[in-house]
Amino acid sequence: MIAEILSTGEEVRSGAVIDTNAAYIAQCLEARGIEVARHLCVGDDVEKISDSLRMIAPGADFAVVTGGLGPTGDDLTADAAARAFGVNLRLDSKAMENVTEFFSRRNRKMSPSNEKQAWLPEGAEMLYNPTGTAPGFMLRFQRCCFFFLPGVPSEMVRMMHDAVLPRIARLRKDDRQVFAVRTLCVFGLPEPVIGERLAVPEKEFQGVRLGLRSVFPEVQVKLYGRAQDRAELEKNLDEAADRVCSIIGDYVFSGNGSSMETVVGNLLRAQNATLSVSESCTGGLISHLLTQVAGSSDYFLFSGVTYSNAAKIKVLGVSRETLDRFGAVSEQTAMEMAQGARRISGAVYAVSTTGIAGPDGGGPEKPVGTVCIGFAGPEEVVAWRYCLDFADRSRNKQVFAMKALDQLRRSLLNTRKRPID
Repeated sequence: MIAEILSTGEEVRSGAVIDTNAAYIAQCLEARGIEVARHLCVGDDVEKISDSLRMIAPGADFAVVTGGLGPTGDDLTADAAARAFGVNLRLDSKAMENVTEFFSRRNRKMSPSNEKQAWLPEGAEMLYNPTGTAPGFMLRFQRCCFFFLPGVPSEMVRMMHDAVLPRIARLRKDDRQVFAVRTLCVFGLPEPVIGERLAVPEKEFQGVRLGLRSVFPEVQVKLYGRAQDRAELEKNLDEAADRVCSIIGDYVFSGNGSSMETVVGNLLRAQNATLSVSESCTGGLISHLLTQVAGSSDYFLFSGVTYSNAAKIKVLGVSRETLDRFGAVSEQTAMEMAQGARRISGAVYAVSTTGIAGPDGGGPEKPVGTVCIGFAGPEEVVAWRYCLDFADRSRNKQVFAMKALDQLRRSLLNTRKRPID
């Protein structure tokens, strides 16, 4: 099965708005074994939209079109579809109910211009929009089944799951194959290196297609599996995942798409252990990530953003002599920060960060991108120094936080490796 995606709108075409809709739709379709052959984008031009629809129709089984279903003059998608498929627009009673219902639920008066959203091409099936004013619609032309959705991301996401994906499943009822996508998350290796390492003969991944997706600061290895039955599919995916892990090693931190903070939380919970964090250069980002996980109160006890030397001394008990001799950005300071956080909170483990996120503050011995990570536990207090400059303060902070969580993960697994340069 082949699908295409068409995004409409001047703001998307010009780059003023990032087209997150197309990425989300593609992920949904690929996860269900439907190959997305092409992404198209055109502005608010009725002829260009019509031409794009006619171009898609002969070669795709499904197409998802977003944008241009609103009440204003530049919302042209319904008109373009009618022109492309040689039909007229008509006032759809169900679509009109969808529009009026939106306003009545909110006790708001409907503007006459909103009626425009209920005019659909003849032969179209209305797709209910539960969160916005613009109904979608489905229309078949030639071999292709087109789904037209609003461009508002929250409305698009809801309608993809409520209206589009169930209809696609019904239309594919004769397709007896089963399919699934598995995500392996990797940190510590750049995407090109991962790609090179996984460039092995296709037969090593029987029935499974590999793809790479960079989601800074991690890289995801996507395993797309297809087979005749569920047992064969799971066997193929398990074997492919094992093969990837044997090649990439313990840079793979999750085999099911879980975030680093979720993996760390699960390890702490499995040990019935608790954690405290002291942060300088990461400014609370590690603590934010950890507390994004539901149930993190089971193991997360304390966080301190000790940005200044005075705070490091007063709050964490870092020695002034250590700061004077080695500096704030040093393994010695990182260890004392971790020890202080552990002592204050009574946690089993503590992790700390101190570094130079930039763009200023670096020098020959400690350039921008330098980060020292401390770890304190019942049996050891250690620290590591890395230079991880990504030429941007925000990205440096992200990778510092991820690196600290990864060192914590490795310590909890007792699989700490040589520092990654």
